[in-house]
Amino acid sequence: MKFIIDNWMLLAIALTSGALLLLPIIQGTVSAGIDPANVVLLMNREKAVVIDVCEPSEYAAGHISSAKNIPLSDLESKLPNAVKNKKLPVVLVCQSGMRSNRAVAVAKKLGYERAYSLGGGLSSWRSASLPIEKS
Repeated sequence: MKFIIDNWMLLAIALTSGALLLLPIIQGTVSAGIDPANVVLLMNREKAVVIDVCEPSEYAAGHISSAKNIPLSDLESKLPNAVKNKKLPVVLVCQSGMRSNRAVAVAKKLGYERAYSLGGGLSSWRSASLPIEKS
């Protein structure tokens, strides 16, 4: 008991930092994105289709090679023609991961159960020193 009284400030800091670390989990806002290494595995082992949901100008500035560009606003209408086999994994990519998280919801609504978002977007792809293609 004396330890707690003498070190109440340290205990408060520890509890506060623990609570802040758990806050995203409690709120349910943890990104469902997968990391670049797992994207590469899906591409190589399971023929995953990579869809870049950025605008055409962003796509031209840099994208994952073999990625198809379908802007988020057109995704619902164009995804069924771009990926006919709904059993294939579909990896959705944008610059930061925010739009691709929304795109996953659209893809799942269309019946693509294996739709994933690249966590951190193209920024995490670059950070992993993976190749970027420009067009």
